[in-house]
Amino acid sequence: MRILFILSRFPYPLEKGDKLRAYHFIKSLSARHEITVFALSDRKVKPEELKKVQEICHRVEVFRLSRFSIFTGILRSLFGKLPLQVGYFYSAQAMRALRQLAGEIKPERLFCQLVRTAEYAKAIDIESKTLDYMDAFSKGVERRMIQAPFFLRPALYFEYKKLEAYERDVFDSFKNKIIISAQDRTFINHPQRDNINVITNGIDTAYFSPPPLNDSTAKNQKEFDILFSGNMNYLPNIEGAEYLVQKVLPIVTKKYGSVRTLIAGANPSHRIKKLANPNVIVRGWVEDVRENFYRSGMLVAPMFLSIGLQNKLMEAMAMKLPCITSTRANNALGALNGKSILIADTPEEFARQIIYLLENKKQANELAVEGYNFVQQNHNWQTESRALEKLIMQ
Repeated sequence: MRILFILSRFPYPLEKGDKLRAYHFIKSLSARHEITVFALSDRKVKPEELKKVQEICHRVEVFRLSRFSIFTGILRSLFGKLPLQVGYFYSAQAMRALRQLAGEIKPERLFCQLVRTAEYAKAIDIESKTLDYMDAFSKGVERRMIQAPFFLRPALYFEYKKLEAYERDVFDSFKNKIIISAQDRTFINHPQRDNINVITNGIDTAYFSPPPLNDSTAKNQKEFDILFSGNMNYLPNIEGAEYLVQKVLPIVTKKYGSVRTLIAGANPSHRIKKLANPNVIVRGWVEDVRENFYRSGMLVAPMFLSIGLQNKLMEAMAMKLPCITSTRANNALGALNGKSILIADTPEEFARQIIYLLENKKQANELAVEGYNFVQQNHNWQTESRALEKLIMQ
């Protein structure tokens, strides 16, 4: 089957959730289908990155969005009906390029990732179209609006309402709809939202795996008590890291003593860099992210603004690292509180759970093993990809 993927970002490297999800779906489906990728990009794709995706595809086309195109798209959104999330990625020139590509490859199925790419589906005249909402963008903007400075709230409110309407309006333009969690499905404002299929993310357990028990190298040495990991230029991660360092760690230090914390991830913002101190190390992009997990005693993810599924939690659990997160983040994951994960929703609760794991190594190890078993049983890329394949082949 000839399947055309339309993506708002080039799916490599795998430092962001949408890229990770797209890459693994493409990799799995390409074993049985002819996959063509049409990827928008607001940056230059490096040759080695392009090669990684070409290895798993029949054809890859990258459309570079110019600054002028992005500016005009944003301008149209400000005075039109399209949300900024959609206008930023929409280009008439890209639409023409896509039509030409579709005429050449004659796709039998279409897969659009995120509502950002939904406008481009209009260029493809086939019946079987699938939209991956992935997350409920409107809910994410609503959460930011509540906590934003008052002067930003009107702009965020208009974007929230536009996104909410757009997520509803595009629903009927696609035969199939998928989303990353049942929680996110409830945030789509459409009377038939229960028809959206939940297809979650998997974890590459061959890559993210615990070190061998007999490994006495530096990999197995715990340099840090706490790890916070993610894309460090993403607002929910920025605010999560600030919450940990500024609100939680002072309580831990007062009640337990000093602890060493690693804040790690690509593109650390100025706000993240400011968090560094003798006991808080800020580390940017590394080629092998597993090193951060190997060197840490636990993952703490106080995520409150984010939507969708936190891949950082699954990666840590797959490497037998005990995890602490918020109720909101775990609602998408579905781990059992007290068995495979620990839940906290206030600075005091996070501090108490951190101290519990620091003081109870046996229980921390048991939590890590249960977390490992949970992701092994519930988050498998092959299983999720087969569910997607079955849906789009209907």
